[in-house]
Order: sequence, then C-alpha cells, then structure tokens
Amino acid sequence: MSAAKKQSRKIRVQFHKNRGNRTRSNDLTRQAEDDIDAASDLSSSERLSGKGDLTRFRTITTPGDSGEAGESIEIGKVTLAGRVLSAVGANQCRVQGEDGELYLCSVRRLVRTMSRESRNAVVAGDRVRITPEGSGAGVIESIEPRTGTLTRGSRYKAHVIVANVDQTVIVTSVADPHLKLGLIDRFLCSAEKGGTRGVVCINKVDLAPREKLQPVAGQYARLGYPVVLTSIVTGEGISQLQRLLAGRETVFSGQSGVGKSSLLNAIDPAWSRRTAEVSPDTSKGRHTTRVAELLQLTSGGWVVDTPGIRTLQLWDIINDELEGLFIEFRPFVSRCRFPDCTHTHEHECGIKQAVSHGWISPLRYDSYVRIRNDDDFRPSVHDREVV
Repeated sequence: MSAAKKQSRKIRVQFHKNRGNRTRSNDLTRQAEDDIDAASDLSSSERLSGKGDLTRFRTITTPGDSGEAGESIEIGKVTLAGRVLSAVGANQCRVQGEDGELYLCSVRRLVRTMSRESRNAVVAGDRVRITPEGSGAGVIESIEPRTGTLTRGSRYKAHVIVANVDQTVIVTSVADPHLKLGLIDRFLCSAEKGGTRGVVCINKVDLAPREKLQPVAGQYARLGYPVVLTSIVTGEGISQLQRLLAGRETVFSGQSGVGKSSLLNAIDPAWSRRTAEVSPDTSKGRHTTRVAELLQLTSGGWVVDTPGIRTLQLWDIINDELEGLFIEFRPFVSRCRFPDCTHTHEHECGIKQAVSHGWISPLRYDSYVRIRNDDDFRPSVHDREVV
C-alpha cells in the first residue's frame, strides 16, 4: 500500500439536520392528478432522495488509521493542539494552545453539526485542534477522542460536564445545605460509568459533632473510596486534599453552596474563585460558578470547577448495569437465585442477604433502590440524619 493511501481515508459521518425543510416549489402530486397528460412536462429538478442540502451524511477525509467517525477530523489545514479551559455555546471557547497562548475560539460548523447524543459539542477539558486567526482568536477544527468524563442527563440528552479527567471529587457539606447521601451515591455511579476515580469530600465538618460523621465517612472508606473531611474555618483536611489533587486531572462537583470554590481558594489562593453565602430562606446555595472551568495547579495537575448540581440524573445507565456501579454489590450478584434479579422484591437474593448480614450498608442499598425506581427528586429519610 502506498504512503499516500495510508495518510488519509474517506468515511461517512452522520450530521444533524440543522436547517428546516425546503418549501417545495411545485405540488407535483396534485398537478399530476389534475392533468395527467401534462405530468411528463413537470419539472424534475427537485430531488426527493436523501441526498442534497438536507442530507444527514457527508463523506469526509480523516488522517490515516484514525478510527471511527466522530473522533479526530482534520480538514486539510495546519492546526495547533490545545486544551479547552471553558466553553459557553459555540463561539466562546477559551483554549490554551500548546504554544502557551490563550485563544478565544469559535467552533467549526462541521464539528457543531455532527450527530451526537450530547447537547454540547465542546466541553471543558476537551483536547482539540485549532486554527489561530490572529489577535488571540481561533477556530476549533476537531475534537480528540475523550477519556474520563463526568456526564448527567439533561432534557433527554447527555450533558457532558467535563472530559479527559481521571478523578471526580464529590463535594458535600454536613449543613447549609445538608448532607445528601443519595446524591453522593449518584455521583459515584456517574464517576464509575465515566471511568474516573471517585473521591468523597465532606466539607464544613466544624458544623457537626465528629461522632456523627465517622459512620458516613467509614461507609465510603471501607469501599475503597478516598474520603476527606474538610473545613475552611479550621483548615482541616486542606493539605490532604492538596495531596490528592497533585499531578492529577480532577473535577470538583456537588451541590451549590457546599463550598467548592472556597475549597479551591484554600488549595491555591492564586485562583481567587468567587464565592457567596447560602440563602438563609431556602438553605440552598447560590450559583456563583456559571460554567465549568479548567484551572492549573501550581503544584502540578488540573482542577475543573463546575456549577452546582442539586439533582443528578444518570445518563446511559440501564437498570441491568446499575448493580455493577455499586462496587460492593459485585461479589454477591452471583448468589442470587434468578439471573435477572432486580434485588428489590425477589426471594433468595444475594444482595438482600448481604444487607441483612451487614456486609452491604442499608443506606447504600436504599440509594440503589431509589435510583432504580428513578426517585432522584425525592429526599431520603437518611439524607438529614447526619447532623
């Protein structure tokens, strides 16, 4: 095979129909019915096949051996590698180029209109190829394949919060707002699904007795998840959190008001993230972080600060795989009598037996049942019992 053939190949890529249907210039059917003899004289220039301006497929040329469509698509230009620091819509993407410069980029229409399940074409953390256009501007030409992601469902679409991270720090607080164990479990499931390591960070520990926190912290520590107890007031846990972040690519996520931005300011004061007090009327946080933003640690590594999430709808997870995302369930699934056991009402269920023997936490099992029943908006009786 020649070198020229190895360098590129043609593939078919699916795109969204981002234009409305054309108005037909003639009603061909009615005219033909009204005047059969004139039917042969009607214009035949209008194409009724799937091709033309409204086609959902296009043939494009990719680099040699590039893999499937939708990965890295080049369009014959000299481009520069970069990392998306933040993205708002299609025309406000901040990209740090491999040359160290910061570019404000728009997104090439070819990339925006490719058919995908996610609602956003470009997200914070994406590795991209850009064409610099002078004066700090540029155009995103292609997106490299994503690895570790944090995703949630939003209006029947995937909302990819961040891409290319290896660690998810789930920040919660013991009060203002109160601790939600069910939300922690949902984040851990999403982290497992996205291929990242989950870390549980319980903030504002100065607001609750320590003996109330230990059972919760122990529950996740026994499963192998790193657990950090932190307080901005006392400084507890900050150095431990810094060590967990050093040299890694981490996303900070959790409810509004739990103190994500305050923790980041304590970890690296150079960031000066904006913060706000929790509303005294609703005991809920105010949104101070509006978009996911990639921040570089002076000690090495990256951290993504994200807007607060009050509920987390899991995406692309069917009930049959949910048991595998609760890592402590895995050794007991084979002990169920029925291969399609839902672990809710069946007799001789290995999971339910493990709960009754204390090998699986009843709180975690409660989260599993609620997720399976899609009760994500209904608070659990266990969500307030820590304080």
